[in-house]
Amino acid sequence: MSYETPESPLQPSLGERAIDTAADVSRTISDVSDGLRAAVDRLSEAIAASRRPGGVLATVSAVTREAPLASLFVAFLLGVAVARRR
Repeated sequence: MSYETPESPLQPSLGERAIDTAADVSRTISDVSDGLRAAVDRLSEAIAASRRPGGVLATVSAVTREAPLASLFVAFLLGVAVARRR
């Protein structure tokens, strides 16, 4: 009597499954990388837009240059307010 189990041609081998898994991981990393790149581009554009004259960052930077101690105090108060919420 032979106790050999016949291999089914429909089931992939261990090597084929490893290659498929690696390909899936590679595709996932590529998708995440593309999404991250797009998010960084949008963020960079938003920062550039707010640095233009009249933008939020331009105003904050002008106020900070004119009154650095007052700006530091306001930032401290905002930090305390945020920390107490948690």
